Amino acid sequence: MARDVSNSATIPAEVLRSSCLYLSVLLQNSRIYVKYNPVKMNVQHEVSLLVEEIQRLGSKNADGKTSVKFGVLFSDDRCANIFEALVGTLRAAKRKKIVTFEGELLLQGVHDNVDVILLQE
Repeated sequence: MARDVSNSATIPAEVLRSSCLYLSVLLQNSRIYVKYNPVKMNVQHEVSLLVEEIQRLGSKNADGKTSVKFGVLFSDDRCANIFEALVGTLRAAKRKKIVTFEGELLLQGVHDNVDVILLQE
């Protein structure tokens, strides 16, 4: 889908609403067109891969739930190859109540010792 934005200083709202976009700019007959294609990501698949990796790297805590430190997940080579955006996948899993961790966002270094706890095996 292409849209003429020659007379506009802003990107259309429907473009901004999409979380992942590929944008390309076309110049045709002195008019500027922005072509955008929303990227569909399979969040459920990413979350299921995350569950497998937590089970692989983690251990049972005192409550009997599988737990792994964020730093272990982040620095693992296999996780680095699987997840393009580990933090985003963790946030999606937390919203779906599949995992829990302290805070809203985990950052490498600062939150390496934060436990990521698997709520659903």
